[in-house]
Amino acid sequence: MTRLVVIVGPTGAGKTRLAIELAERAGGEIVSCDSQQVYAGMDIGTGKATAAERARVPHHLLDIVEPDQDMTAARFVELADATLADLTARGKPAIVCGGTGLYVRALLLGLFEGPPADPELRAALDAEARAHGVPALWAQLAAVDPAIATRIDRNDQKRIVRALEVFRLTGEPMSVHQQRHDHRAVAPRYPHVLVGLAPPRDRLYATIDARVDAMLAAGLLAEVEALRSRGYAPPLRSQQAIGYAELHDHLEGRSDLSRAIELVKRNSRRYARRQLSWYRPDRNVRWAEEPAAVDLDALAQYLTHGTSA
Repeated sequence: MTRLVVIVGPTGAGKTRLAIELAERAGGEIVSCDSQQVYAGMDIGTGKATAAERARVPHHLLDIVEPDQDMTAARFVELADATLADLTARGKPAIVCGGTGLYVRALLLGLFEGPPADPELRAALDAEARAHGVPALWAQLAAVDPAIATRIDRNDQKRIVRALEVFRLTGEPMSVHQQRHDHRAVAPRYPHVLVGLAPPRDRLYATIDARVDAMLAAGLLAEVEALRSRGYAPPLRSQQAIGYAELHDHLEGRSDLSRAIELVKRNSRRYARRQLSWYRPDRNVRWAEEPAAVDLDALAQYLTHGTSA
């Protein structure tokens, strides 16, 4: 049986550090559950595990698509299931480490499929986004489904359009459908323990700001320039990620570098709030302020012997 420890929480909380320490303690391997770390060539800005960290513990589902390819939650689950089956066959415990709440939910509970796409409605919504801007579309979503809107970036056109589509086709907010789906009387897809990291806000925000500075010092601007040289730029969805979109704007002359860095920090803090708002309602998450406060021995025993964590 594949048992999982799933580590969640906001960007900058220390998820990677905790996952590596637990994997070393349990003799396990790490499965990334991050919608941006799947892209090859996007290393610094996504906070991807470094070469040294990957040398300590094998990581999976990093660098699996090019930046001009789409990755969906359904495709992620397909790849994650295959990876977990391989780990089980090799007798390796699995630690899932992720900041993308939709991917975590899909892996553990399956997907809310919703109504099929309506091409005419999508075209109309896309036209509204072109005419008035994606944030205006987000505002529409916030009016009808604030619970979902808080989890979606104001510029994530694809997810905003889908959420509005579900509402207009069914008459119910997507958040209601998801809540109904999550509370079905069915077992999770994998037995698991959810561990959440949530530092105090002031400390988290300071860490995020310092992390952005470290990314710039490590060459994030050069990483974005390299992506552009390969033809990867907005409006590709991958290039709308925080840390990339702002620097693309700078390189296209729409902002100076200091303003771009300020926006990366601000948007990263906002993203951290959205991540916490996604996980906070889940009463199964065991919260800790920092990795040092987590009982690694108990989690390792759960992974290797199935004993209560």
